Amino acid sequence: AGISVGEDGATHQCNEDIALMRTIPGMTVICPCDDIETKAAVKAAYEMDGPVYLRLGRLAAPVINKEDYKFEIGKGVKMREGSDVTIVATGLMVGYALEAAEKLAADGINAEVINIHTIKPLDEDIIVESAKKTGKVVTVEEHSVIGGLGSAVCDALSSKLPTKVTKLGVQDVFGHSGPAVELLKEFKLDGEGIYQQVKETLA
Repeated sequence: AGISVGEDGATHQCNEDIALMRTIPGMTVICPCDDIETKAAVKAAYEMDGPVYLRLGRLAAPVINKEDYKFEIGKGVKMREGSDVTIVATGLMVGYALEAAEKLAADGINAEVINIHTIKPLDEDIIVESAKKTGKVVTVEEHSVIGGLGSAVCDALSSKLPTKVTKLGVQDVFGHSGPAVELLKEFKLDGEGIYQQVKETLA
């Protein structure tokens, strides 16, 4: 799923699957960020009762987690401490969000990065806690900005801690055919693109 399936073309990109799956009663929606988290998520999905949608991409992703990583369905992971802005990411975007955070740090902006591998049920506590600290939230997903991670985060914050949220992702357009890395650049979902968009949000 996602635009990074690349060469298969827009007809084979699924940028609305998270939104669709979130609406199914009782469905658990998981989008792991790397090889280690994927293995742990498959095991956790097998062991739980009820339906699970496990969203996987095709593009090779850097390994972020250590081998002893403890995965828990419904529990977000703080990947980087920060105080100026919260970046909430899922799947392939977690690595790029961390890359963007490094670039922001060079500009004196301290970004907190949270990995939300389980979009449903959402770990609202970790998001609210971070939003209280930073006051600004940016969500990043390789998915439409309608109905996915960003919408789930907005749902949580609107009821618990109204906070300005900027949603980065596929902005209500169809995907395109092309090399995966180039498509991520085009949609501004690589490290540089996320960095630039977060800076614009904070300007």
